[in-house]
Formats: sequence, C-alpha cells, structure tokens
Amino acid sequence: MLKKNFHRYANDSRGFTLLEMMIVVSIAGILLAIGVPSFRSMIQSQRMVAATNEFFAAILLTRSEAIERGGRVDLVPADANDWNKGWVVFVDANDNQRPDRGEQIIFSHGPVSRDVVVQSVLTDSKSKYLSYNGSGRTHTNASSMTPQFGHLSFTTDEHARKIIINFLGRPRICNPSIDKSSC
Repeated sequence: MLKKNFHRYANDSRGFTLLEMMIVVSIAGILLAIGVPSFRSMIQSQRMVAATNEFFAAILLTRSEAIERGGRVDLVPADANDWNKGWVVFVDANDNQRPDRGEQIIFSHGPVSRDVVVQSVLTDSKSKYLSYNGSGRTHTNASSMTPQFGHLSFTTDEHARKIIINFLGRPRICNPSIDKSSC
C-alpha cells in the first residue's frame, strides 16, 4: 500500500504553478532593481581606474623611452586638445607636440569611455602635452630648463583619481576622496 501511494504523489508534482512562477519572477525583479544602480557605479569606477592606469603607463613609457633614446619623447592628446579622445607617445623631432609624417610613433591609445572625463592642469597650459628629455625630466616648450608639472584628473559622476607629476617629472596616482591632504 505504501508503494501505491508513493507513485500517486510522484506523478502529481510535474512543475510549478502559475502563482509560484509569478512569485519567483517578482522576487527576481526586486533583487535586480536593487542591484543594477550599484552595478552601474561599479562599472563606472572600474572604467575610470582603467583609464587612469593606462594613462599612467603611457607616462612611464614616455619617460623610459626618453631616457633610453637620450632625447625628447612626447605624450600628447590624439586630437591635440582632448585627452578623452586618446593619446599618442612619439619621438618629436621638430618640437611641435604633433606626430608629423616621418616621426616615430611609439604607442597610441584610443578614446576613453564616455563615462570618464580627463582634464589636465600643467605648467605650460598653452597646449596639452608632456615632454620628457633624455635625463627623464619633463620640460616645457618655453625652456628646456622649466619643468612641466601639475596633475591630470580622471572623473566620473561619483569617482575621481589624479595623476600628479612632480617637479622632477615623476608621476604618481592618488585618490582625492582618500588622500585629501596629498592629492
């Protein structure tokens, strides 16, 4: 008799009822609605951190190439005015901060995410560039003895990072929300 009743119940439970499915979908919708805004913030933060690290690597590449070559190597925006549209590391033979025909391009980077805004505040603000000489120090176009120093800011709606370039041309990354006094 026990065997007979077992089969009866086993055949009756074949799936979910409509009410059970609606409850599961409702709970999933609520959890998704809670999680999406924080997920968007996390993605923006990661895009900003990635752009900062990629730019930092480009600065280090520019500096090391200048030391290795014993001469000027520049890092400039890809379109001359906007770091957001990318950047180029190249050997600037004619000192005009533009990669011209015949000048060797060492590295180029495409545009950053639309969420990220890149701004620079440097000593020579006439044009946007970083130029390193053979000793690994930055300099301005006005004088090879005047250093190009300042900072570059990478921001999203909620997050920020800075690359600070000191008097000697050494870069460092900081977080303004954590390192308030030194950033």
